[in-house]
Amino acid sequence: MSRLRMVFCGTPQFAVPSLQHLLQQPDFEVVGVFTQPDRPKGRGQKIAFSPVKEVALAAKLPVHQPAIVRAPEIEEQLRALAPDVIVIIAYGQIIPARLLTIPKIGWINLHASLLPKYRGAAPINWAIVLGETRTGSTTMRIDAGMDTGEILVQEELAIGQEETAPELAVRLAQAGAPLMANTLRALAEDTLRGRPQDDAVASLAPILQREDGRIDWARPAHEIYNRMRGFAPWPGAYTDFRGQICHLWGKPVSKEDEVQSVGGAFSRKSGGEPPHSKVMEQATPGTLLTTSERLRVVCGQGSVLELTSVKLEGRKQVSAAEFARGARLQAGERLGKA
Repeated sequence: MSRLRMVFCGTPQFAVPSLQHLLQQPDFEVVGVFTQPDRPKGRGQKIAFSPVKEVALAAKLPVHQPAIVRAPEIEEQLRALAPDVIVIIAYGQIIPARLLTIPKIGWINLHASLLPKYRGAAPINWAIVLGETRTGSTTMRIDAGMDTGEILVQEELAIGQEETAPELAVRLAQAGAPLMANTLRALAEDTLRGRPQDDAVASLAPILQREDGRIDWARPAHEIYNRMRGFAPWPGAYTDFRGQICHLWGKPVSKEDEVQSVGGAFSRKSGGEPPHSKVMEQATPGTLLTTSERLRVVCGQGSVLELTSVKLEGRKQVSAAEFARGARLQAGERLGKA
């Protein structure tokens, strides 16, 4: 059997494990790589290669970086490469319909959700933000829609209770590499049939916006915590403090670790019902609760979030205790806009 000729389209680190895995397979031949143009990165704004380009160059593969993939010359380049299949993972550009017929097997995508849930640019982030405990990967044949093509293979994965979006992305990327290889083999052998997505149960995972990270203290603490995990590293979870933007990290306080009074001490009581509910439900969300060692915030529904670290704009990230000492917090002081 001849080797399967493929073009690989991808840009970020999420696509790297799949490219590396495909390059190791003796029955596959990667004949070209398409990735986004080099762009300035970091504080120094130095021009940087994409992670996929780094791997492609190390493997001595032809690299193409069109600014606009729908340009006429790109169709000529793809046809000249004569791929059996085109693998596309987090490439960063929408493929025009006229290019979809070039490979005989099609364009095969690895999407980081269990489609049709979380179609769009940020499925990992929104799955965590919205409190999912399970997610997974889907290989699919792309069509002219946004992640609407037929599903080929799916693999489920549990989300850790404290797992952040970058951590989950690493696991999904690693698990997705053999999933893609197995999908391609089955398609080449004509032993795999796709199934249409059920649009009635579809949900969206739109590209992240900076404003998504602004904390609404009226939300319960566990929802705020999910947003801290899901919006890492950007846009993060932030609030206003004395007219400045303040990024926060923390965890919900368990019911066992009860708040005895707003702005006062915390105590752990044994037996009986937690006394926190009435006190906390009467407190304004965003109110800071301080002790000599801890900094906590009242959230919605009488819940409490314990802060672990804080970063004021223009300053370095410090522990919550260090922040509290430096800020000289006043009793009843609040986070968020008044």
